[in-house]
Amino acid sequence: MARAEVRSAARRAEANPVFEALARGGYVADGLVHILIGIFTVVVAFGGDGETDQPGAFRAIAGAPLGFIVLWVAALALAALGVWEILEGVLVRRDSRSLKWGARVTEWGKAAVFLILAAIAAAVAIGARPDPDESVQDASRGLLDIPGGPWALGLIGAGIAVSGIVFGIIGIRRKFLATFTLPEGQAGVAVNGLAVVGYVAKGVALLAVGVLLIVASIKTEADDTGGLDAALDGLMALSYGPAVCGAVGVGLIGYGVFLVLSARFRNL
Repeated sequence: MARAEVRSAARRAEANPVFEALARGGYVADGLVHILIGIFTVVVAFGGDGETDQPGAFRAIAGAPLGFIVLWVAALALAALGVWEILEGVLVRRDSRSLKWGARVTEWGKAAVFLILAAIAAAVAIGARPDPDESVQDASRGLLDIPGGPWALGLIGAGIAVSGIVFGIIGIRRKFLATFTLPEGQAGVAVNGLAVVGYVAKGVALLAVGVLLIVASIKTEADDTGGLDAALDGLMALSYGPAVCGAVGVGLIGYGVFLVLSARFRNL
């Protein structure tokens, strides 16, 4: 009975038009963040300076006219989208128990990402300066100091790397169409192309972060870890690294535009 009541409450919440509008606004906020990160990545690829991570994007927003208000609206919208994904996990239906829980973990994982982004936006809005690279290094250092820690860090890195590969597969195989209704005509072709390129670029970025963590677990050196900013720095040091980073940046811009369009065309 309690389970049925929870599902009923989740359905009522998702039927609320204001809540749905806020959740869709979360895609706009997430898309804007990806567009800014993509722009900063292209700038870095051409030898400029920039913070190619979420806090850097939020700080850029904060520096714009009315940026403080925009940040709080973004935090609210991202939080609403995170709650929406939690409810989606509650309401998910699959033919078997294992598939159902697999889908729930996926939805709740997305919810965690959106809620973390909301928290970062709110933190920047109140004047904090979160540093993802430093946070990852501190967490990795603590993990490496415990028995089995290097294995755990390696598994986390492998999980992130696999998620990057999955992103690439989703883009190449256009699996995003399962929850997205493309507009008709040439606009639909353009949006489809943006999504494919964007998903692949996002996958490359996640793969780079995962590889950093795997390497750090093997070397047991926390200073080798980091977030997206550190991962892109690592790519820049490779042969043709600037070209690869530039391509990733352009792809992230495309992915961000696709996310913004998701506010209109995604099936919620």
